[in-house]
Amino acid sequence: MNRTYLLLGGNLEDRMQSLKSASAYISERLGKIILVSSFYETAAWGKTDQPAFLNQVILVETTQNAASTLEIILNIEQEMGRFRKEKYGPRIIDIDILFFNDEIILSPKLVIPHPEIQNRRFALEPIAEIAGNFIHPLLKKSMEQLLEECKDPLPVKKLENL
Repeated sequence: MNRTYLLLGGNLEDRMQSLKSASAYISERLGKIILVSSFYETAAWGKTDQPAFLNQVILVETTQNAASTLEIILNIEQEMGRFRKEKYGPRIIDIDILFFNDEIILSPKLVIPHPEIQNRRFALEPIAEIAGNFIHPLLKKSMEQLLEECKDPLPVKKLENL
């Protein structure tokens, strides 16, 4: 059984419903969701003239390999109405593979661990909540350590009681 940490995010339409729908699709098509972080709101990163994002990290147990996992999540994004028009642009849903077991994958279509996780507070806050002691297989630091060292200035707000 494989374990993958996925970052869910979106900033269009009903953001909360989009993340919940994505989780339902993931549970149905990829595997069992084991852990779920709180929801976190963050200003847009990279392209700032757009609505704030809602993000969440989930841990999924799957029988799929990393390449199949990517294919499944890309299909889910497309079915939910995700269109890749511009880099860092607004989107109804975004599903990123942060980690896949402790594998290191460098291919033209897939890079794991996610190459920017250590620089993005909006990914580190939710993963540190549910897997603070998980060790980055390349950087050899825990998620809590990476969060403490993160230089990303964008504030990340944990949403309560949702």
